[in-house]
Amino acid sequence: MLYWFAKNLLVGPLLLTVFRPWVVGRENIPRTGGVIFAGNHLSFIDSVFLPLVLDRHISFLAKADYWRGRGIKGWLTRQFFKGTGMLPIDRSGGKASEASLNTGLAVLAKGEQLGIYPEGTRSPDGRMYRGRTGVARMILEGGVPVIPIAMIDTDKVMPTGKKIPRVRRIGIVFGEPLDFSRFEGLEGDRFVLRSITDEIMYELNRLSGQEYVDVYASSVKERVAAVNH
Repeated sequence: MLYWFAKNLLVGPLLLTVFRPWVVGRENIPRTGGVIFAGNHLSFIDSVFLPLVLDRHISFLAKADYWRGRGIKGWLTRQFFKGTGMLPIDRSGGKASEASLNTGLAVLAKGEQLGIYPEGTRSPDGRMYRGRTGVARMILEGGVPVIPIAMIDTDKVMPTGKKIPRVRRIGIVFGEPLDFSRFEGLEGDRFVLRSITDEIMYELNRLSGQEYVDVYASSVKERVAAVNH
């Protein structure tokens, strides 16, 4: 209810009017059934604008830290994430990773849409970074189509660290569905998972036009944090 209210009656119409997002490839969006939208991740607002241009509800997997804030600010943050279809996951590895996988698979099993950012975190500098293979395993176990999506210029509207967005147009490009049925039953093969992930990242790179860097974005962030410390 909160998701529907925010999208259709409250925030959604205002954002669509102010930022006027342009969209390419709507014909590639499945009308029914479970589907994974795998996208690049330039800004916090990627997960705000994507639901606005989709007819059906979409859920995103987001780190559980966002739900642990205290006080009024923490409560408002939790309500915002609920309203934008976020599902909390623990990224600490091991059993937590398995639970996160199951959370995503449960969404797909209900025939719903799931949004995933293979890079695992926002780009620190506008470039595209190496994808993590969790998305590939979810694709194979879920047995659903994968739609690559490129968010364009969302980092210019709200760069990392900024709290007030700049008013300018953004773009959303939906690529053609990617078929990985040839790898059915091989979700335990790490080389297959890497191959699928790299294929997704190649397509995202083609759609977005970003410069590609073959390292993890999280590693770059850690190095920057260490230097600034």
